[in-house]
Amino acid sequence: MSPEKWKQAGKFAIVVLGVSVSIACNKTNATNTASASEGKIPITTKSEEAKDEYLKGRDLADRLLGQESLQHFDKAIELDPDFATAEMARANSSPTAKEFFAHQLKASVLADKVSEGEKLMILANEAGANGEVIKQKDYLEKLLATYPNDERAQLTAGNFYFGQQQLDEAIAHYKKATELAPNFSPTYNILGYSYRQQGNYADAEQAFKKYVELIPNDPNPYDSYAELLLKMGRFDDSITQYKKALSVAPHFVPSHFGLSADYTYKGQPELAAAELKTMADSARNDGELRTAYFGMVVLASDGGQFDKALAMMDKEYAVAQKTNDVASMAADLQAEGNILMAAQKYDEAAKRFAKSLEVTEASSLSEEMKNNARLQQHYALAAVAIAKKDYASAKTHAEAYRVGAEASKGNFRVRQAHELAGRVAFAQKDYDKAIEELKQANEQDPLNLYRISLAYQAKGDATQAQEYAKKSAEFYPLPQLNYAFVRAKAEKAAGGRS
Repeated sequence: MSPEKWKQAGKFAIVVLGVSVSIACNKTNATNTASASEGKIPITTKSEEAKDEYLKGRDLADRLLGQESLQHFDKAIELDPDFATAEMARANSSPTAKEFFAHQLKASVLADKVSEGEKLMILANEAGANGEVIKQKDYLEKLLATYPNDERAQLTAGNFYFGQQQLDEAIAHYKKATELAPNFSPTYNILGYSYRQQGNYADAEQAFKKYVELIPNDPNPYDSYAELLLKMGRFDDSITQYKKALSVAPHFVPSHFGLSADYTYKGQPELAAAELKTMADSARNDGELRTAYFGMVVLASDGGQFDKALAMMDKEYAVAQKTNDVASMAADLQAEGNILMAAQKYDEAAKRFAKSLEVTEASSLSEEMKNNARLQQHYALAAVAIAKKDYASAKTHAEAYRVGAEASKGNFRVRQAHELAGRVAFAQKDYDKAIEELKQANEQDPLNLYRISLAYQAKGDATQAQEYAKKSAEFYPLPQLNYAFVRAKAEKAAGGRS
């Protein structure tokens, strides 16, 4: 399992920065100075007992045992209500968006009471949550300039670049972290994911094997290795590793999520459904339950059962609604809109997108997040207009999105702007421009790969069309809506399952 846990289900676009900062000290100036001189970010707390609880929680969170870490972070905060770093750690381990924002807000309020290194980490975490890429990068550069020898600072910077799909930069920071702390296990996990995204499966496998070697009695190393094997299309080997993770920790529910993908791609949807039911029945919190429901949404969509997918989406939405988890509710409505788009019910999709924005606007979420939602509405309305062949409206919304994306300096948004430009060009039969734009879009979206295939096919280049169809068909992610929408079409275009 990747530490970008909300992204795993494609639901909530926060780049989790990694849990907290390095082993160090309490609040006394003498100890803080000693820690800083050793190149590590201090830990500011007035309670040694609180620090001990925090470190126990941090160790569990490092090993992707987020649920188990919560009680320790909560105890640390109880013992020291001004423990800002513990609040940030509690935010990053939270199972729901609502909890994340509540604890991150507390950390931000307390940020002036801690060391400069901790403050920069907290502010970077806040900026990442708000989608403020420039601010986030600025805080992290200042952090690295002050603490270049802190492995957690290097890991956090790597996670930022990983989220921006700047994989070479991410890997450079992860490698630096392994040099500083060769036995720091989280680095090998995300390093493996970085190599995997580059298609460098050999180095990814070595990173995951090192991860297993460092913490062989934990479930996540086997889960992460299983995800690599899933990506490689080695479904039976992947199943073996997921089952090994569950044999180590039967309540490690992410492995059920991964197993559901293996069984889906093997053509065994009934086994996939059974894994997701087990995941839902075993859920220990709302986040795990919502992820199980999301897996069911994807499974139904993969089979073209869009009404069933919407019904399961309603169940997922109800989980968030009962606690007024607004960010998750808005994301669910966006997902429903995307399902309706796949079902070619464009007017209904537009209503869901509008409702998502309405829910966000009426909430207490930050103005930055509301601005993000307003920008995303242009993306959604451009997609609706393209589908309805209203190209004037499509271009207007696509241009508004492009301007906002470029102003944000966020790679993900800029890639989405290229995607929209490519989709408009394709709709108007400008296939060369469509290919040019779509090749600058999100390379981790199998739907974009399929769109490139269609453009080459329309242009008369059957070889390139089949190549990109094959890339789309063999994308093999964890349960993901865009892949579910396109998998069968891509397999057919590629000439059948490989």
